[in-house]
Amino acid sequence: MKIIVTSVFVQDQDKALDFYTETLGFVKKHDVPVGEFRWITLVSPDDQDGTELLLEPNANPAAKEYQKKIFTEGIPATMFGVADVHKEYNRLLEHGVKFIMEPTEMGEVTIAVFDDTCGNLIQIAQK
Repeated sequence: MKIIVTSVFVQDQDKALDFYTETLGFVKKHDVPVGEFRWITLVSPDDQDGTELLLEPNANPAAKEYQKKIFTEGIPATMFGVADVHKEYNRLLEHGVKFIMEPTEMGEVTIAVFDDTCGNLIQIAQK
């Protein structure tokens, strides 16, 4: 068994697609209409057959409440691995990304946390 798709709830799929591709650098893999929403998945540019990230609408009241509560509590919705947290932190700062935690060593990993502008906190980590 392996993880093939994981999701992050977003307030606006178009805004999320722009942020996750243009700012973060992910590649769109699928963009398929599904009723009033779309099945939009992204992949890492260096692993386009790997795990997909679904930009899932938070239209369901439970999803909206979950997203709001973890954001308010400062809990990242997901974590992305990077080769160099400091380099990625600086690159994202240049793109106007707002961080709530600067690169911080936590044992064997260095992490940083930013606001994805779509209702989530995202953690980046370097081992």
